[in-house]
Amino acid sequence: MNRTSRLAAISLSAALLTAGLAASAPALASQTCGGTGSVTTVNGTLKDGATWEIQCPAGTWNGTLFLYSHGYVVPGTNNPAQDVGDPVTGAWMLGHGFALAGSSYATTGWAIQQALPDQIGTLDVFGSTYGAPAHTVAWGHSLGGIITAGLIQRYPGRFSAALPMCGVLSGGVATWNTALDAAFAFQQLVDPSIQVVNITNPGANLTAAETAAAAAQQTPQGRARLALSAALADTPGWFTPLSPEPAPTDFAAQEANQFLWGSQVDYPFAFALRAELEFRAGGNPSWNIGVNYSTELSKSPNLDEVVALYKAAGLSLSKDLQTLNNAPRISPDPTAVAYLEHNISFNGDIKVPVLTMHTTGDGLVVPENEQAYRSVVREEQNGALLQEIFVHRAGHCAFTPAETITAVRALVNRLSTGAWDFQGLQPGSLNNRAAALGPSFNIFVVNGKIVPAPPMFVSFSPAPYPRPFDLGDPVP
Repeated sequence: MNRTSRLAAISLSAALLTAGLAASAPALASQTCGGTGSVTTVNGTLKDGATWEIQCPAGTWNGTLFLYSHGYVVPGTNNPAQDVGDPVTGAWMLGHGFALAGSSYATTGWAIQQALPDQIGTLDVFGSTYGAPAHTVAWGHSLGGIITAGLIQRYPGRFSAALPMCGVLSGGVATWNTALDAAFAFQQLVDPSIQVVNITNPGANLTAAETAAAAAQQTPQGRARLALSAALADTPGWFTPLSPEPAPTDFAAQEANQFLWGSQVDYPFAFALRAELEFRAGGNPSWNIGVNYSTELSKSPNLDEVVALYKAAGLSLSKDLQTLNNAPRISPDPTAVAYLEHNISFNGDIKVPVLTMHTTGDGLVVPENEQAYRSVVREEQNGALLQEIFVHRAGHCAFTPAETITAVRALVNRLSTGAWDFQGLQPGSLNNRAAALGPSFNIFVVNGKIVPAPPMFVSFSPAPYPRPFDLGDPVP
């Protein structure tokens, strides 16, 4: 598999079971969405070149539209319009009277600048074609999760509710600052030749980082330092969906899984795809001025692992942390920070019900993102509108259709009743409702094969996000 294909395979879109903008296509006569005897699919193109897709149910439309935001698409790979994360969930949604819509966005990569207006343009197309929905729900996976949260923040009057799944809910500035911390530790302790900002040759930089990581993984000292780098991003020690989670003290297995997260998923973003963001932003939007890496490590759920591996390797953890704290700091470019604040960071001012869903073993968009979003929402006294649910599984966006449909039902119930069903949001109730959907929905794809997978909702409280940032925070 070539590098472009591999990057595409691990991109933030990660829908594991499937893998002023007006339409430039001819306007359609206003009609009722649905009720034609079969599912109808309509496609078109917005003025900026983004494509859109709308699907109407075969039976009567129930008046609710779900506007789907897809995840990260690696530049140079296919970028079709998407209106749902996986076809099994999509078939259920259409079969239960929901309409679906979504766009491709006009660009790939960190495409939030284009995604937000393109999604609104798609919503405008739907309204001019079928009439205004009674309810419009924003939903999406991964980068689509941050876009979902961005839509309800920037266009609050257009949405009734939101379902960000495995979303980058810490916001753009916090996400790339946290990635910088892990990359900075890698650079200082594993390979000083690696570029962590202002990346000039992304492909070569990534190859060098992967080569250095593979060599480090062969020695106890290297594994300890890779674990420290992973801990600064709170990377979980659990990689393969449907596998058992390593025991709390199985530090060797945890580090081996973190190496897989790094080499197969995270390093391409940290050491190569950051360059795409820097090009968009006009410079480096990240910094580590004022960061005390001893303090950051002390907050990580991986602290015990790092301490144990350093001891086993005969290394001084305090000396390596001192090396990090004494290293020259990285300053941001103000215009680049402003770009990433706008595309997008959060202010907590939500006005509609929001239900988020995350796996506990997500090493690309760590579950601590949920804590960051909850914190800023609560600061604005909007906590009653937000509920979070978690799935005990490794993997990024590693949900079954049953789990996704169960989350949809919980949010739709909140819309119809005006109140959260707190008992229904308990893990036991969620698991019972997901299981009741039957074996056709409690499935997962492993090595290209569909296998049974029971629902795994769980009570979970994520640790504090490593480097939080919201629109009220200062920039150095």
